[in-house]
Amino acid sequence: MKTSPCLSLSVAALCLAQALAVSSPAADSWPRFLGAGQNNVVSDAPKLPVQWDAQKGVRWRTEVPGEGWSSPLVADGRIWVTAATEEGHSLRALAFDYESGKLLKDVEVFRLEAVPPKHRRNSYASPTGLLSGGRFYVHFGTNGTAALDARTGEVLWRQQTLKVEHQNGAGGSLTEHGNLLLVPCDGMDVQHEVALDKATGAVAWKSERSAKPYLDTLPADMRKAYGTPFLLQTPQGTASLTTASTRLYALDPATGKELWYCNYGKGFSNVPLPATDGKTLVVCTGFMKPEVWGIKLEGAKGDISESHVLWKQKSAAPDQATPVLANGLVFTVSSGGIASCLDMANGEMLWRERLGSDFAATPLVANGLVYFSDCAGVVTAVKAARTFEVVAKSTMPEGFMASPAVVGSSLVLRTKAALYRVE
Repeated sequence: MKTSPCLSLSVAALCLAQALAVSSPAADSWPRFLGAGQNNVVSDAPKLPVQWDAQKGVRWRTEVPGEGWSSPLVADGRIWVTAATEEGHSLRALAFDYESGKLLKDVEVFRLEAVPPKHRRNSYASPTGLLSGGRFYVHFGTNGTAALDARTGEVLWRQQTLKVEHQNGAGGSLTEHGNLLLVPCDGMDVQHEVALDKATGAVAWKSERSAKPYLDTLPADMRKAYGTPFLLQTPQGTASLTTASTRLYALDPATGKELWYCNYGKGFSNVPLPATDGKTLVVCTGFMKPEVWGIKLEGAKGDISESHVLWKQKSAAPDQATPVLANGLVFTVSSGGIASCLDMANGEMLWRERLGSDFAATPLVANGLVYFSDCAGVVTAVKAARTFEVVAKSTMPEGFMASPAVVGSSLVLRTKAALYRVE
């Protein structure tokens, strides 16, 4: 499963950042969770499928051994995922051929004598890894992080010192900055973020959560979160944002130094990443009474809890899926199946509709559509517009926990049992 913007941001520079980062063109790779821009937004994909079923439009289908909710990643003609077998005792990395779906590599990365507890909804292989520099970096939370050679499958290093009491199992995914992997460690017991050296797995820096004195006054299960660092390019450099319990942190990803923060009350167990158009940051405040907040980025410095919050929306907050942005709009879906559309400018609710009853995957924006994938296997394509209009519905038999990947004109979909290439 977040880090920070910078100290002082000009509107012009932020608009440029929006043009560069918010809409990612269709490409031949999908290297990290929610794509290269960490936003699940794809532009220039006119041939992406709109409607399909288990037979129609499926180029191939391949069973995935074991269980895992990590999203598929694609590079150099291979699709990588993680999975757990033997009831979580064997944690594995799997590579499939992009053209044929054939299983190419099945590598045991960690073998556990004792398996920690998890929520029945979670898996032992839920965090999404990272493809970078010919390596596949994998993360299993407290059970370990590792680097594999993406060509041979050889495990290059293992790191198992980052112990966290997740309570419900691991959730946050990996992010990279230069030669570092960014790893939040927000558990019931510890609350900090670390960076690992990509070459060796050694800890490069550790940043304690500045809200820890307050967190220590809360019940232990309200101190945890499942965040993924979100990178934001600013005139001053890259900032990394992480949603943790009670607070959004903006860190310098090179050093771990805190740049600014925003308090959002007693929200915890945070999963969704922030989203941005370059000027406004959209943040989900976490479990309990989740809200969606719009936060101004310009001039962020120190405590911005009062000065930079532009709007709050209490009726559309997802607790698992990340919000996606398109056409000045914010699209969300709750785990209970309520999809919503907000005006990015003021948080106004434009529409709110039930799409199903159970959602975990982040929606995908492409072709002027928003694709919502539910846990029953239904993908609902809705116009990315201020009025609600369903364009198509597609069904896969096993259901979705993982978010989709886009490569060229193909969707790479991971259901609870299989991988599909749809085009």
